[in-house]
Amino acid sequence: MVVLAASIISKSGKVLVSRQFVDMTRIRIEGLLAAFPKLVGTGKQHTYVETENVRYVYQPIEALYLLLVTNKQSNILEDLETLRLLSKLVPEYSYSLDEEGIGKTAFELIFAFDEVICLGHKENVTVAQVKQYCEMESHEEKLHKLVLQSKINETKDVMKRKASEIEKSKIDKNRGDKGGFMSMGSGRIESSFSDVSISSSGSGFGSGSAFGLTTEVDSFSTKPKGRQPSSATAPPKGLGMQLGKTQKTNQFLASLKAEGELIVEDVQPKAGQSRVAAPPPTDPITLTAEEKLNVTLKRDGGISNFDVQGTLSLQILNQEDGLIQVQIENGSNPGILFKTHPNMNKELFSNENILGLKDPNRPFPTGPAGDAAGVGLLKWRMQSADESMVPLSINCWPSVSGNETYVSIEYEASSMFDLRNVVISVPLPALREAPNIRQIDGEWRYDSRNSTLEWSILLIDNSNRSGSLEFVVPPADSSAFFPISVRFSATSIYSDLKVVNVIPLRGGAPPKFAQRTNLITENYQVV
Repeated sequence: MVVLAASIISKSGKVLVSRQFVDMTRIRIEGLLAAFPKLVGTGKQHTYVETENVRYVYQPIEALYLLLVTNKQSNILEDLETLRLLSKLVPEYSYSLDEEGIGKTAFELIFAFDEVICLGHKENVTVAQVKQYCEMESHEEKLHKLVLQSKINETKDVMKRKASEIEKSKIDKNRGDKGGFMSMGSGRIESSFSDVSISSSGSGFGSGSAFGLTTEVDSFSTKPKGRQPSSATAPPKGLGMQLGKTQKTNQFLASLKAEGELIVEDVQPKAGQSRVAAPPPTDPITLTAEEKLNVTLKRDGGISNFDVQGTLSLQILNQEDGLIQVQIENGSNPGILFKTHPNMNKELFSNENILGLKDPNRPFPTGPAGDAAGVGLLKWRMQSADESMVPLSINCWPSVSGNETYVSIEYEASSMFDLRNVVISVPLPALREAPNIRQIDGEWRYDSRNSTLEWSILLIDNSNRSGSLEFVVPPADSSAFFPISVRFSATSIYSDLKVVNVIPLRGGAPPKFAQRTNLITENYQVV
């Protein structure tokens, strides 16, 4: 008995898994498997087909065939026994008997086939033994995982204990600052709350004592300094002493802040919040020209990519202002290619630089039902290999000296634009503490979580077209400081597109309109 190959194929003849157990060429096995669908009959559960050289022993499995290719001298009974064992193994590893399920578990099936058949002969194994052999369970691995989990649990316990000690010391400290005890009569009551107010009441205890107790507690733990007491809100009558809900959120972080640790809190952006929050339009008609800048600079100089993509959008507040046309000036940059919206009149734009709908009786969409960014009228694109078109170039010079790496970074801004809110993000190697800043033009912040140094310049204009940053870190390779990411914005654009006039189609005075221009970075890197 010699099994040449064990395969799983689809009814159409597509080979999903095939494992060869003798030395065969790929062309030969592909030819044998491709010929099988033409030889198999219909209406049979499992059987075999013989050719001049080989025998196919197969069994349908839903929409697939489990197939053994053997030589003609093989014992058919042993082949059927091997086929039966493999048919039990396939559902054990593939829960969905289709092309997708077999493809996901192809390697597991091949390993299982190897445990059943060795050099073309069937091994004396069961399904349970095959699964055990393939799992390759290791007592040492289980012991290592148990030890690792115990260390994790022990670290969590130490963390909780330290947090509890910090909280307790903070409460004791705050108790000492507030006097610790309040005297009342001949006894004393220890104040373990953060805010207790005692006020007189019209109803008294006994005769003429006229003493009532109204207690309001803002928080069981210590209140932050400078917060207004909440005793101005009187409790409902009949409820007596009430305790407020304890705020356990971020108590550990608050304790670390009280100890002097610098905590950087992540602020998750709200759903739908844009990267640049533009003020809501107040004019009846607002036209916004925005350009997105994609630039990739080489660290040794030169440009790998320079691409500007711009859009002109229209936003109308009142429905009666929808029947209009917009007249623009394109500027004098010949490298910019303009494309109008499919609903725009292309001939009108190419001849007179006027943006209007093909149907002059159809108004532009208006009101809050439209897009918040407005209706797109015009798109343009510019690509260039001229380095002078780059608004901001970055030079980074890392140098190793002894046990330290000195990094000097310099920016040079073009006089074309005044850049706002410039942030240059420099990746750093893994550090235990912030880098040593020797000299900087602007502000800096170290993001320890992402191991990034952020260099911020609020405004770059004619007074500071160039600037530098120098810092020192432990020894590191020069490639660790790349790629450098840059983001900024500007109120000028490359196309210098201007709205000249808004023409009402119903006649009358031209409506008031406002124009906005904005240049932002979408992907600006030095690699």
